[in-house]
Amino acid sequence: MKIEFIGTGEACDEHCPNTSLLVRTGGGKRATLLLDCGFTASTRFWLHAKDPDELDGIWISHFHGDHFFGMPLLLLRFWEMKRRKPLTVLSQQGGKGPVLDAMELAYPGFLRKMRYELEFVEVEPERPVQALGLQWRAAPTRHSRRNLAVRLDDGDASLFYSGDGAPTAETSKLARNIDLVVHEAFGLEPLVEGHGTVQGCVAFAREVRAARLALVHVQRDVRRERKGEILEMARGTEDVPVFLPEPGDAVEI
Repeated sequence: MKIEFIGTGEACDEHCPNTSLLVRTGGGKRATLLLDCGFTASTRFWLHAKDPDELDGIWISHFHGDHFFGMPLLLLRFWEMKRRKPLTVLSQQGGKGPVLDAMELAYPGFLRKMRYELEFVEVEPERPVQALGLQWRAAPTRHSRRNLAVRLDDGDASLFYSGDGAPTAETSKLARNIDLVVHEAFGLEPLVEGHGTVQGCVAFAREVRAARLALVHVQRDVRRERKGEILEMARGTEDVPVFLPEPGDAVEI
């Protein structure tokens, strides 16, 4: 499984694009997935993928703009590039409405013109699914809007992606013995209720016995002014390798 960090920033960072991951799976059935699609993700996607039919599915962790407002532009460009292949959109229950509403608001009438199907799949904590050659399991984080962290298993490797929000007992159970945790870490100390911290994410990764931890969605001023502290902390965690990915970085698990 290869993970490319299309963006690693929070909602308002003018230098670092919104957090979004491009995942290329191995296992029995290969698939290409996008985890979250915020304001900046749709244009950044085309730096990593050129074929309009390459993307098989999109996961939306929750319905804040920096996690799904890039959908209309991505769907529009697929239409413009004459995509024919169906696209699977996975999210929590009720996700179809916000996606279609956003598309209709951004580009009225284009849903009727699209030559490819959107297939919506709901994933809930009590309802894991098999889709695109993967097992999808979810658990709620602690966030201001309902957000589901997701665990992906392709038979060879496993990935945990938090979306937004602080860890919970449910996400700790979900992430047990994971190959890679990608977790939102908004600050070194608690800055905003319902967001993670660097220290909390390191503790979480240790608790679940993760093989590696990637810290994303760091508050813009913290990332610029205290990056050295974050990296120093990362160097001090020998039991769980910790890294702070930059946009464009990639890792294989």
